[in-house]
Amino acid sequence: MRLLHVVPSYLPAVRYGGPIASVHGLCSALAARGHDVHVFTTSVDGDGDSPVPHETPVDLDGVAVTYFRSRRLRRLFWAPAMGRALREQVSGFDVVHLHSVFLWPTSAAARAARRSGVPYVVAPRGMLVPELIAARSSVAKRGWILVHERRNLRGAAAVHVSSDLERRDYLRCGLDAARFYELPNGISTSDPVDPNAVSPAIRHLAGSGPYVLFLGRLSWKKGIEPLIEAIARIDAVGLVVAGHDDEALRPRLERRAAELGIASRVSFTGAVGGADKAALLQGCVALAAPSSSESFGNVVLEAMAAGRPAITTPEVGLAEALVRHDCGVVVPADPGALADAIAGLVHDPELAARLGANGRRAALAEYSWGRIAERTEAAYRELTRRPAATAA
Repeated sequence: MRLLHVVPSYLPAVRYGGPIASVHGLCSALAARGHDVHVFTTSVDGDGDSPVPHETPVDLDGVAVTYFRSRRLRRLFWAPAMGRALREQVSGFDVVHLHSVFLWPTSAAARAARRSGVPYVVAPRGMLVPELIAARSSVAKRGWILVHERRNLRGAAAVHVSSDLERRDYLRCGLDAARFYELPNGISTSDPVDPNAVSPAIRHLAGSGPYVLFLGRLSWKKGIEPLIEAIARIDAVGLVVAGHDDEALRPRLERRAAELGIASRVSFTGAVGGADKAALLQGCVALAAPSSSESFGNVVLEAMAAGRPAITTPEVGLAEALVRHDCGVVVPADPGALADAIAGLVHDPELAARLGANGRRAALAEYSWGRIAERTEAAYRELTRRPAATAA
């Protein structure tokens, strides 16, 4: 099948978090199954642009990625050249898969697909949550829903959600869908960490005593402050906070740690990847993801794949899987509850090891990108009503 994925930002703009890795993981896995996979995106990377060619396909792991410039209205990722390319080329694809809402590329691609009669799928990527809409730019987002998003979603052949939690949040927004496909994010199996590839600073942190790991963007919704307060209630346990700080939260979090007298036990590394991220995951007592809203929770899946238990909240999409596979702890984003969960794993290494082993088995069995791509292909076949073909 010839497939087009439209996403506002893409590799190498990793500052935008999990969706970029998830979309590329899915696209490359679909390409590995023999499909002709294209991505239309922008080169927006913070205040600057990724160092990529524009308006010409670039091969990334078998995926043809075309980047377009956004010179104005960059917060909406407005890219006029992408609009022209969509109008000219969308009719040549079997399915169009759109990732995001509230942003211009989704509306432009949905409009082009409707005009060409090509079925399209919309993946909200965790952005349709009533509480998040109310907390940030409520008036603007509700207006965008009325003017653009309701039509985009109503015209979609299907809505792609990564968890049942995301489906329930979507419905709580009062939105309709022709059908839902629940297709979780996947994980790539990784080789053991090469100690020589780990930076000295991360090697020191990973070997400096028991620590809990927070991995991801430093965002108001991620529950980092309650996590710091939880660490203050436990003796001799550190916290490593690894991720981009686009919202400039680090100074406030550092002040809170200092107020609690645990500044020496809370380390901020900035964004990590590759061997450094793998080393932090493998060395931690547990990964903590106490978010107030997370449609899936890629970092939880990464912890599972690394064989480490995860501590998360009911508002994280993978929380139900942690319970089902007995591979983590689900508690409210309350300092006391988080502290109890952390202390329980620190003081019971056998429990932590058992939960970690359960998580790794589940990650490999259910969440490999090959398995997720197979399920996504089946959804596409259903939408186009084509007979299945032998995958390459």
